[in-house]
Amino acid sequence: MKPYVICHMVCSVDGRIHGSRQRPKANVVPDLFERLHDKLGGGSWLCGRVTAQEFARGKGEVYPPTDQVLPRENWYAQRAPQAWGIFLDAHGKAVWHRSDIGGDAILVILTEAVPDSHLVGLRGEGISYIFAGKTEIDLAAALETLNRELGIERLMLEGGGGANGALLRAGLIDELSLVINPTIDGSSATPVVFNSGDRDLGPAPIETMTLTGHEVLDGGAVWLRYKLTSAAA
Repeated sequence: MKPYVICHMVCSVDGRIHGSRQRPKANVVPDLFERLHDKLGGGSWLCGRVTAQEFARGKGEVYPPTDQVLPRENWYAQRAPQAWGIFLDAHGKAVWHRSDIGGDAILVILTEAVPDSHLVGLRGEGISYIFAGKTEIDLAAALETLNRELGIERLMLEGGGGANGALLRAGLIDELSLVINPTIDGSSATPVVFNSGDRDLGPAPIETMTLTGHEVLDGGAVWLRYKLTSAAA
């Protein structure tokens, strides 16, 4: 089994997700994303590699070389934190210099292609990791591991657009929580709610999107919630 996955995002009316670029600034409500995250029930959350490197403190660093050879087996620094902050990092790009984010323990989803030095570095910083694939992450297998080994039954998918798009196309998103701010970004270069990176992966395999809730928030933002069913599920 996999966790129930809720993709929770806040964007401008043109679908862009960098709040710092959105105008008018007066319509960007501080902490709105976090407050609605908590209203949805909070818990463990998942982001992609780009977001991982934004949270990581070792900018431009790699973990030092090692002579150790470690098995490609899941490793947990702990088993029952208040919540997990989970990151897709297929090739081990993020050097953390931290073991939690706001009290949520970091867990990294890797492939077997990561160097031993990266695994030693993660262990030294008390960061848990699991493997899901040899060179590319098998998203379905990763979610099943999170459910089976850590008991995660519900997971908040919180971007960026590459991670969201990958799970969408794999048919792994059960619900969409989308807040549309009354703002505009206007750039074609900034991230969107869902994307496919540099590859055209064809249309998303969505069979139905059913509106289950809508609410106008203070300041004119609109909160939409949809139940998704996927042909790929």
